[in-house]
Amino acid sequence: MATRNIGLDIGSTFVRAAEVEISGRTSSKDGSATLLRYAELPLPAGAVGDGEVHEVNSVASILKRLWAKGKFSSRNVITGVGNQRVVVREMDVPSLPMTELRQALPFQVQEMLPMSADEAQLDFYPTSENDGDSGKVLRGVMVAASKSTIAAHVLTIDTAKLSPRAIDLNAFALLRAQSVDDWAGTTVAFVDVGARTTNVIIAANRIPRLVRMLPSGGNDATDAVASALKISAQDAERAKREIGIGFSVAEQYKLGAEALATTTRALVEAIRNTFVFYSQNNPGAPIQHVAITGGGALLPGFGQSLASAVRLPVSFGDGLARVRVNKKLRSSALEGRESLVAVCVGLALGEVS
Repeated sequence: MATRNIGLDIGSTFVRAAEVEISGRTSSKDGSATLLRYAELPLPAGAVGDGEVHEVNSVASILKRLWAKGKFSSRNVITGVGNQRVVVREMDVPSLPMTELRQALPFQVQEMLPMSADEAQLDFYPTSENDGDSGKVLRGVMVAASKSTIAAHVLTIDTAKLSPRAIDLNAFALLRAQSVDDWAGTTVAFVDVGARTTNVIIAANRIPRLVRMLPSGGNDATDAVASALKISAQDAERAKREIGIGFSVAEQYKLGAEALATTTRALVEAIRNTFVFYSQNNPGAPIQHVAITGGGALLPGFGQSLASAVRLPVSFGDGLARVRVNKKLRSSALEGRESLVAVCVGLALGEVS
């Protein structure tokens, strides 16, 4: 029986929603997923910052417009979170029924958290079961999100007269949307460069092994160009695309090029350090490929700069890799946006894999 999910991605500069119809398990030969509807709208500056909603009424108003534009069939949504106030760690826990395990989590992870366990929404995603010294243990990924971050998202969605059916991790959505058969048996790093946050998820054989949220993105590069050239953010965004990374520029752009290179270098170094940390802790499963998505990844020369720093093949990710596009949804509406829709499509794919 087919089911429909709507994934809602509330970013720092855009809101995006995708409605996906799922038949069977999409990883099986008989399963399939179809993108039925998609829409996006820009957000005013400052309405969302660092992955948190600051202006609830403003964002809710835009979500109402988004639903009118996209003509979605339901008001139930799966949304995601992903910022510096979300802690993700791989860990081993005693093998218990999930209900008991979730009840015990606050006592097992308190020392890992930068906040009180009472202030965090905790969950655990098992990836394997192994034999431990004292019996069976579950290896998996612990996620701790600030309750205030989740509360702001839920309030915004409620204010828009939508219903939050589930809250997921943006990094998991990235993996889910792009986790195709070609990646089976390999270790892939998915890097989504947003406006203010860069999500990194490293998966071995499509199973998450490391997740990091880096506090930098495409808008930091825009700010650097605007400051160096003393121009508006809107003009800086255009100039940034003209300048790129590693290209010769006209004299009037040289200061902007230097500022852009410095900011981008810092982000690339943070990504490289994340890869080094993973490699040191997982010597038997080296990263083999890097897939980049997000608006910040579209900066000319960014992919080449990252490839040079990490010494790995880098390519643009495809947020539509696991879905077919409904004929009624004009392909032109999605052309060139394959790397921008990964989060909302992955959210819509939900727990189906």
